[in-house]
Amino acid sequence: MSGQNQNEDRDLMAEARTAAEDLYDLRDTYFPADPEEKISKLQTEADLALKLLDTIPFEQRKLPTQRAAYEFLRGKILDVFPDYRKEAEDHLSKAVKLNPSLSDAWLCLGNCIWKKGDLLSAKNCFTLALNKAPNKKILCQLSMLERRLAQVGTDDPAQIVEESIRHAKEAITLDVKDGNSWYNLGNACLTSFFITGAWDHNKLLQSLKAYQNAEKDECMKSNPDLYFNCATVNKYLEYYERALSGFEAAASKDPGLNAAEEVQKMVSLLDKLENSLKIHSRAKRVASLASSLADVNLNCSYEKAAINLLTKGRNKAVAVVGKVLLFIKHENLSPLYYLVCDSDQTCFILSVYGLRVDAIKEGDHLTVLEPCYSAVDFSWKGKHYEFKSIRVDFLEQILLNGKALAPHQAVRTSIHAQHKPP
Repeated sequence: MSGQNQNEDRDLMAEARTAAEDLYDLRDTYFPADPEEKISKLQTEADLALKLLDTIPFEQRKLPTQRAAYEFLRGKILDVFPDYRKEAEDHLSKAVKLNPSLSDAWLCLGNCIWKKGDLLSAKNCFTLALNKAPNKKILCQLSMLERRLAQVGTDDPAQIVEESIRHAKEAITLDVKDGNSWYNLGNACLTSFFITGAWDHNKLLQSLKAYQNAEKDECMKSNPDLYFNCATVNKYLEYYERALSGFEAAASKDPGLNAAEEVQKMVSLLDKLENSLKIHSRAKRVASLASSLADVNLNCSYEKAAINLLTKGRNKAVAVVGKVLLFIKHENLSPLYYLVCDSDQTCFILSVYGLRVDAIKEGDHLTVLEPCYSAVDFSWKGKHYEFKSIRVDFLEQILLNGKALAPHQAVRTSIHAQHKPP
């Protein structure tokens, strides 16, 4: 049998589609220590996929719909790399012109243009595709792109992130078991936390729940960014042990991430918190400072309590009065950490979100309203960490030397969620 007849008996277009999907699976699951090794492997597999595409006889790609499918696959294969390729854009543009209802081609074209830096044109591609039919992949990409738009600077980034959350939720309604859609919602909520000033921990809890739903999908087990971002949420919720485990898992899946560095930063921070308690909570000094707290008056709607009387989580209608012993410097911008002693001479760690670094000084007395309390107690790599902690989410929760903090003392924190076109 001649080679031409053999080709006629095979569905070469279907084989090329499979080759393209395999190529993208490789992109999404292969994370060698050397990123160049991944690029080299992608190039080898892309060349093979293009060679297979070239074996499709002209007769099988003569009609507009056939030609569109061919141009789409060629553009998709060329666009598998992280950098922008004009050749990929040219083929994908031809595909959507030949068949404007080819939503996968619009998706690929949008991703390709995104790499070029033209975010608004990329958004237009996703929107055009969605006008033709609901699609969870395109909704997720649009949601991701909107977060990127919020990050690069717009008039109302918070509103754009809310749109990102809305599109992420729309994707989930189309397939409630799709892990990528849940992962995307987790990223949207995490971005919202940062874009609004890194104080609303409800956004973190929503993000954590979404990531946990994403983890139920076996397809997401190979996604190192899921583990990294989930660990980031746990870090800001001050679930230190979970955060360390998550960053370590991300590092093992993709050595190219800075997850191992995050583990070292967290261990360094925990060591500082632990050592600060040991060094600075000397009995005589603490007794002297604590004695001045007895005279602090409270609003009658709050009951004064020492930290040892608090319960885990938010303590409503309660206030803790304390004296700042030390500002604990560390590598991250948020939160700010202080060593504080209460009226019972008990020392604890206070973490404050969304506050200027110079707002609270050593020697200040603080009144923390409705404190969020936790008792840190875990071991990591043979080192035991144990201390009492209060977290402040809202600046309105703090009275500084008897007065409310001024609005100008608030500060926004930069976005930490992963943002990249696929």
